[in-house]
Amino acid sequence: MITLYGIKSCDTVKKARNWLDTHGVDYRFHDFRADGLDREMVARWLAELGWETLVNKRSTSWKALDEATRTGMNQDSALPAILAQPTLIKRPLLDTGHERFTGFSAASYQKIFSKHTL
Repeated sequence: MITLYGIKSCDTVKKARNWLDTHGVDYRFHDFRADGLDREMVARWLAELGWETLVNKRSTSWKALDEATRTGMNQDSALPAILAQPTLIKRPLLDTGHERFTGFSAASYQKIFSKHTL
């Protein structure tokens, strides 16, 4: 099952959902705020993607962190930071069941779904 993780109000998540709907992709939407996140899931994402891919350093959530937290962020400190503030995750996070991808562009989704049978 394909899952798209994000928050409903995010414009990039809206674009990704629209792309998936338009292309007839069957997926489940998981809202970080409404549905929450569990520690094991975030730990797996961090292990697979690395904190620098998973954390959106351009987000207002990142900018709201104190300087010491931002400069000291690493693979270990990212887990509690994300669990405390899920909007630190670069959105959307697409889970195809085989791989995870962050962010959205129509070209990248076209490439992802051309190699994964739906």
